Formats: sequence, structure tokens, C-alpha cells
Amino acid sequence: MKASGCIVTYNAVSSENKKRLLFNAIQNITGFCKDAEFTLYVVDNASSDGTPDEVADYFSDNPCVKVIANGVNKGFGKAHNQVMELIDSDYHFIINPDIIVKDDVIGEMCRFMQNRPACGMVSPDIRFPDGRVQVLAKRHPKLKYLISSRLASDRENNKNLREYAMLDADLTVPQKIENASGCFFGIRTELFKQIGGFDDRYFMYFEDFDLARTVDQYAEIWYDPAARVYHEWGRDSKRNFKLMFIHISSTLKYFFKWGF
Repeated sequence: MKASGCIVTYNAVSSENKKRLLFNAIQNITGFCKDAEFTLYVVDNASSDGTPDEVADYFSDNPCVKVIANGVNKGFGKAHNQVMELIDSDYHFIINPDIIVKDDVIGEMCRFMQNRPACGMVSPDIRFPDGRVQVLAKRHPKLKYLISSRLASDRENNKNLREYAMLDADLTVPQKIENASGCFFGIRTELFKQIGGFDDRYFMYFEDFDLARTVDQYAEIWYDPAARVYHEWGRDSKRNFKLMFIHISSTLKYFFKWGF
């Protein structure tokens, strides 16, 4: 069984915390993966802080890690799509640089898809580093969900967000879902290539929602509670006006494409 993964970076060593998260993610994901032949691509979007060189130097003795340095910032989805021509795996993983893993989550999710031929895409259980559940979409986006996501102070007890993240379902058992968060998910490589990867008209944000809507036309999307990852989750677009504009633009692209 062969698996591949991709992390897209941008100025990911600009602070000690970011660097620690990225290096730990790479080291642990490749180190824990025992049940699959695994290759991890780190695609850097023209960082000004030396990210690709530092990653390449630090992991020079790790044959699983391949670094690709872009001359321009291509955005999240387009950078992930770069590896499609390079991968010959059975299963491919989209991974954020702020993901923390504590076991062989890659192997678990590969076996999960292997045991369910109709499953084309799978999401793990995603938690904050302190163990709290992250309120992340398991249903397709609706405007009421997005408004609540921006305004709700108590996310776990907000009715709309509980519905959005299916928190009232029994999430201790595997089940079909509509959406898998782009911070970490697995997809059959053949399917990823068949649908052309991410729609690169999204520079950033909503490309994962869009991909899930496309996958839903070809295969099932599942939630695997036996696979758990931890996500730092900075929510930068709430603090940065440029990112907020990109977020709004991507939101409109999504709804104009899929309907309100």
C-alpha cells in the first residue's frame, strides 16, 4: 500500500512556534507511518523567510520528504495540485503545517478507505491541542452556518454550528458525512487525479468545501473516529483584512458555483 501527502507552506519558519509546528508535523507524520510506503511533499509558496531551504536542510536524511520551492505564491489549492503528476500512491493526504499527530493516523485512514470501496475521501477526528473538539464542517456550507461561525462566541453550544459539525450525531462511530476539512483529510489518489484536484480559482479558503462537493458526485465521504489529529487553528482571516477579503471572495465563488 502506497500513500502520499502534501503540506503547503508560506513563511512557515517566520516564528519559533510556526517552525516547531511544521517540523514536528513532518517528523511525526513520516515517523509514525509504518503501514504504508509514504512520501511527503512540502510545497512552498515563495516564502521570504527561507522555509524551503530550512526544511530541506533539516530533513536531508529523511528520504520520505521532498521539497518543492515555488517562485511565486500560487495559493493553497494550486500548490497542492502541483504534486498530482508526481504521485503514484493509492491514497493521498492533504495536511496543514499546524497539524499534530501522535500515532500512525495515515495507516489508519488508508486501511479505512481500503475496507470501504465506496469511500473516496475520509476525515479524521480533529481536536484542539488540549483535546477539545474542533467545530469544523461535516455538512455542506450554508449562509446561516457561516454567519454563526463568524459571530458565535460559544461555538460548541451554538445550534447552527452544532448542526454544521454534526456534534449531536454519535461521532464515536464511523459515518458518512458531506464535507472534510482541508486541514487534514485523505482521498483516493486516482479520484483526486480524476477530478483534477482542487479548483485553483480559489486562491485560499473554500477550496476544500468545493472539492468535497465534487467528490460527492463520484464517491462517499466518511468520518473515521479511530483516526485523530490535533490542529492549532490560527483563524488568521479574522485578524487580517487582506485575508478577510480573500475569504469573502472565495465564499462568493463557492455559492455562485454551487448555489445559495
